[in-house]
Amino acid sequence: MKHSALCRPLQGLFLTLLLALLSSHVFAQEAPLTEREALQAQVLAGVCASCHGTEGRLSGVIPAIAQRPASVLESQLLAFKRGETPHTTVMERLARGYTDEELALLARYFAQPQAYRPTQP
Repeated sequence: MKHSALCRPLQGLFLTLLLALLSSHVFAQEAPLTEREALQAQVLAGVCASCHGTEGRLSGVIPAIAQRPASVLESQLLAFKRGETPHTTVMERLARGYTDEELALLARYFAQPQAYRPTQP
């Protein structure tokens, strides 16, 4: 009897954690960018290429930003814009040049599995 009484709360906790994990994975996947959004993001991302590489994959002292979760990138960009991140080099100044919506679009763009490339006619 004692064994089952102890297991019930653990089973409930395990089930709750499992459901939370599965739902966060489902909701974390971003909808793909439309062609217009992707083209707009490519233009906006031109400034990012100088330090992070053309697809955000440059490795080294400056962190790669490709395929990081859009929510993480967006919150970091907004923190730069608001001056909430100490000891940044130019990110604070660069982020202030974008609207919040543009920063969200950039975050979604770099979170995509591959950089968008329009097909050539």
